[in-house]
Amino acid sequence: QVQLVESGGGLVQAGNSLRLSCAASERTLNNYAMAWFRQAPGKEREFVSAIRWSGNSPYYADSVKGRFTISRDNAKNTVYLQMNSLKPEDTAVYYCAAGRNPYYSGNYNSPNQYNYWGQGTQVTVSS
Repeated sequence: QVQLVESGGGLVQAGNSLRLSCAASERTLNNYAMAWFRQAPGKEREFVSAIRWSGNSPYYADSVKGRFTISRDNAKNTVYLQMNSLKPEDTAVYYCAAGRNPYYSGNYNSPNQYNYWGQGTQVTVSS
């Protein structure tokens, strides 16, 4: 059982930055993909970014490409999402997810591919 704990959300003005963290309880995540999703009120959960725990190829939704950067620190069992140039439309609850299926399938976008989820952290961007 993998437990994920997000932190780093908050209220910022448009154009500013935030860094989200996702700490994983499991030390052996070599065959996992780690991802960030977000969900705004009244909308479906949408893919933001993903990275394989072993490997360096990140994946991004078009809406965040060039502004967000996903990274990981294997020694700390932590995945980060650096969010720059934030926009009001980035306002949502951000969730960290982990799963083996996306690691092997390459299908990172679907929430159904992920087995483990954090509790979410609120990001609010004011205009």
